[in-house]
Amino acid sequence: MVVNSEFDAGQGQKGMSRQRNVPIILFRLIILVGTLAFSAQAALQFDVFLGYDGVVPNSTWIPIVCEAKNDGPSFTGVVEVDLGDNSSGQTRKMIVELPTGTLKRFTIPVIAASRNQRWDVRLLDERGKVRAEQLSIPIRKEISSGTAILGALPRTASFTPIILPIKPQQPGLQPASARLLPTIFPDNPLVLEGMSALYLNSAKAAELRLREPNQVDALYRWLNAGGHLIVGVEQITDVTSTPWLDQLFPVELKDIKTIHRHPELQEWLKTGGWTTNASRSSRIPGVNFPAQQRRNRPQQYPQPVQQQQPAVAGDNPFSNLDSDSTFELAEIQVAVGNVRDGQVMQGAEDTPLMITANRGRGRITVLMFSPERGPFRSWKNLPTFWTKLAEVPGDLYASSENTYRGEVGSDGIFGAMIDSRQVHKLPVEWLLLLLIVYLIVIGPLDQFWLKKIGKPMLTWITFPCYVVMFSLLIYFIGYKLRAGESEWNELHIVDVFPSGENAQLRGRTYASIYAPANQRYEIEGDEKYATLRGEIVPLAYYGAAQSTEKANVVQNGDTFKAEIFIPVWTSQLFVSDWWQPSALPLNVTITSQGEGWQVKAENRTDQKLTNAKIAIEGYLVELGEIPAKETKVFKVAREQGMSLRDFVSTHGQSFSGAAHSRQRSFGGSGSGQIGDMPNSAVAASFLSQLEAGETFVSPPGLDMSSTVAHGGAVLFAFAPDYTPVKPLYHTTPKRAHQNTMWRVTVPVGL
Repeated sequence: MVVNSEFDAGQGQKGMSRQRNVPIILFRLIILVGTLAFSAQAALQFDVFLGYDGVVPNSTWIPIVCEAKNDGPSFTGVVEVDLGDNSSGQTRKMIVELPTGTLKRFTIPVIAASRNQRWDVRLLDERGKVRAEQLSIPIRKEISSGTAILGALPRTASFTPIILPIKPQQPGLQPASARLLPTIFPDNPLVLEGMSALYLNSAKAAELRLREPNQVDALYRWLNAGGHLIVGVEQITDVTSTPWLDQLFPVELKDIKTIHRHPELQEWLKTGGWTTNASRSSRIPGVNFPAQQRRNRPQQYPQPVQQQQPAVAGDNPFSNLDSDSTFELAEIQVAVGNVRDGQVMQGAEDTPLMITANRGRGRITVLMFSPERGPFRSWKNLPTFWTKLAEVPGDLYASSENTYRGEVGSDGIFGAMIDSRQVHKLPVEWLLLLLIVYLIVIGPLDQFWLKKIGKPMLTWITFPCYVVMFSLLIYFIGYKLRAGESEWNELHIVDVFPSGENAQLRGRTYASIYAPANQRYEIEGDEKYATLRGEIVPLAYYGAAQSTEKANVVQNGDTFKAEIFIPVWTSQLFVSDWWQPSALPLNVTITSQGEGWQVKAENRTDQKLTNAKIAIEGYLVELGEIPAKETKVFKVAREQGMSLRDFVSTHGQSFSGAAHSRQRSFGGSGSGQIGDMPNSAVAASFLSQLEAGETFVSPPGLDMSSTVAHGGAVLFAFAPDYTPVKPLYHTTPKRAHQNTMWRVTVPVGL
């Protein structure tokens, strides 16, 4: 047989060549697939920013700011926020459209439910596929509700205000500062309320957006609701060319002046006046204000006077502060101008250095210099300066004593006011008696009568019968105690911020829902800004969590839709926080007259207002009724009023017990209930005035003590069976009640 060796050799070489090409082809395919996958990933960029530069206050609305850049195909995404094991059955989502070639930033309000919270954020497409995710987002610092947070929008990237650490060794009470970026500054005012103060360099003001999403609008609302805006003047044109900031300023800037010596700044740090913005530890006396401050009399420029403010911690903790002679002798550039409506806090060489003015319930403080320039950058007392501006309670620097006394959730106070009265509790004594009777029946009594009839083996029949009988008895008792008709009770705590003939309403809707069967409800927020949460229940030590209410919340832009679940025979409490523009419901003016005041109140609503009161200078004065569509003038004197602290002590002494009793299944019929809703709601607006007992975990802005302490007055008026906004429910229950407590902050005129 003749073999063609050349042919066989050629075929072998080709086969070997094909074999060698297989790995190359596979390698190229892997590279191609990897490239396509990487391109698909690179087409979508998803970044998440948590809290205030990673600072998370407990039991307070905080922002999760998401930034999504989509260079791939268009899709409608769903952002899911996973709160981990402590979510209590509540989920939070937001639907966002992501067309090709768009960059979107949006804010999701969330509550820090507990300590060591885990935060996972996922972006899903229409098919439920995870397109991007950020898992276990790091938290830089966790602090307790009410602890001071100073946000900062500085000019330079390396500058962040430093706050001195406090003496008590409690991490949750340590104040924090947070550097923010204008591009991701939240546009929802609800999530700004966790920040007690904000430093803004005037050079950054123009970078805040005025169009949707409107960051400036959110800043205005936060300020009116009790925020403290601190503005450092970098250049005069920064202010004059930014209309929204120029409108806020209490001074009309004219020129720049050089100051050669300024020891007054360091003297300001050594003097009293360490105040707090409704801090949890504040105990504001409220009756020792100088008449000039009480009346909010503006100072006339250029005569600087030192503002006398009430101390919150006794002696000033920095009265022996070392001076910095190098700083005192260094020249500083200071803006000068005409004071419009503010008070000069401190000055040097007949020139104001710091000016403050009330804006709604909040304040703006203007630093007529830039703290980011020399010699301030090297001032050794600069951290003390920021600490005082941030209004950290001075007693936290005077003593290292542990201030923990136990905490109560303020939500429980309002829940005790509006929970259904259909539900009754079985007294503990009756429960013990029922248990004793059960033990006697299944034990000695059963043995006695079976032995008497001579049939002890019947215990195999009688014992199950006893179990069934007592089970039916317990069900019958529970039915009689807790069964009723569906009921929905709402109490609206509404702050009014006038603006001409219109107003901005900041509301808190406390809704207690009772269901006679397992029931799901569809609810919706109709306001401009609105969100929903469950009841905040404090934990054992410096923390809190949402209770077991089940809800699926979908943020629809700045509002929400939710499905809530109410178990059979129970009352569940939900809270909706909201902002809503409105026509002015109440027009109130207060002027000083001798040793008293004249209060003019115009009720523009269709509902008669009852239990009207005015809180002013540490007093609470009864006004009475204000009929619908009518104006009444009240002349009141100080001797007519009751000490605000005494009023809160009288009506608030049952708050702690009632809030605790709501969490218990057994007790007296009246436990966990608070009557006299109008007076109790007023007392709950000054929780920091309670002298002793447990402290309260309350949301920012609920406590009005700071408003009164800074020379303002607050009108309270109760509107029974009335709501200024739509109820949360959309299907009418058999029983429904809506009540409103109006709270109007009023400047006191001369």
